Amino acid sequence: MNGGDDTYRVRRADGPVIAEVRVPPSKSIVNRALVCAALAEGTSEIQGVAPGDDTTAMITCLQQLGCGVGIRVEDDVRIADVIGTGGELTPGPMRLDAGLAGTTSRFITALSALGRGEYTIDGAPPLRGRPMGPLHDSLAALGAAVVPAETAGHLPVTVSGPLRRADAVVMPGDVSSQYITAMMLIAPYVPGGLKLWLSSGLVSRPYLEMTRSVMAAFGHGDVELRDRHVIVGPGEYFATEYRVEPDASSASYPLAAAAMVGGAVSVRGLGRSSVQGDARFVDILESMGCLVTLGDHDTVVMRRRDTPLRGVEVDMADISDLVPTLAVVATQAVTPTRISGVGFIRAKESDRLGDLAAELRKTGALVTVESDGLLIEPTDLLRGARLDTHHDHRLAMAFGLLGLVVDGIEIVDPAVVSKSWPSYWDALAAIPARLL
Repeated sequence: MNGGDDTYRVRRADGPVIAEVRVPPSKSIVNRALVCAALAEGTSEIQGVAPGDDTTAMITCLQQLGCGVGIRVEDDVRIADVIGTGGELTPGPMRLDAGLAGTTSRFITALSALGRGEYTIDGAPPLRGRPMGPLHDSLAALGAAVVPAETAGHLPVTVSGPLRRADAVVMPGDVSSQYITAMMLIAPYVPGGLKLWLSSGLVSRPYLEMTRSVMAAFGHGDVELRDRHVIVGPGEYFATEYRVEPDASSASYPLAAAAMVGGAVSVRGLGRSSVQGDARFVDILESMGCLVTLGDHDTVVMRRRDTPLRGVEVDMADISDLVPTLAVVATQAVTPTRISGVGFIRAKESDRLGDLAAELRKTGALVTVESDGLLIEPTDLLRGARLDTHHDHRLAMAFGLLGLVVDGIEIVDPAVVSKSWPSYWDALAAIPARLL
């Protein structure tokens, strides 16, 4: 990569961005669909399988657990043929490696509790540092043996069933929604189903709505989702054909580029009927001064270069993965931006408040970390810098956007984007129009 093997130097845009972009399928949806298909009886076809590391880790773990997964490509669409287990997983002992994939580690930990024998779930060192305690405690409340190898509430952990019927399980709702989703996905196969009571209000509720939608597509619609409880009835999944829509989180980057640089970007396949909460990121861009068009099968963001971006005050608890994207967009606004409701993202792949702010300050950006978010104030004195990614694909991709408007931005460890969008740097380089 230009800038050295371990860095990528972003080319500043000469003119407006003008592009129609295809982004990868949603890895969040894919991984939910893969779990449902793995538990179903029969063969499912999942059309649109994200190519990133997270999905690869999920498929590898499911194959170890006895699920047959084959990948084929038709008309540039990656399709997974999934031979389900009918809920009968390959018995342990076995070791399941999630790499850097937090979603995979949490879903597979819950899934393993349905099997017989011992399953040790582990990952790369950064993943070992991420908290898993609420999920481990919930599985233990259902009768699973949950034994950490080193530190309680962290990987590596060994899980063994069987699970039993429980009147209710209590879990905090204001931490990662992945804990709740993991429990929801296995709930049909828990004796008597699952009653999950939340000791605090939900964050990232759209991700749980997404989970419910995927579960329904695989034939299990008995899910009640409220602010303080989630109830899933017993049952099973059924093999089906399922099409995965483009990833709204990934779409945020090219759409944000139109907002920052000026011009127009269209994302194909992502329209007004999206089940992803992150699709509403365009509402924020619209409030900042962009023109947004939502069609049945595409989303377009436009901004005239002589129309300034305005700052916003926004609670991003439900779309927290897009905090780095908005923070970078906000550096180009003429008034301050305050992001709130996202204190919990300090335990993501990186400290997505502290690390994000520290790197942006290297460029001269005026960023203050607050108790549950960030304050970004306008400045015209941004400069080039080497920006560390802290093993976080979302920081890397957001910092790439800054390089479109600030000359001299270099991204350290650019290959981290392989987690969700392996060809991201090629896509970013292709969207600016060139001056004639």
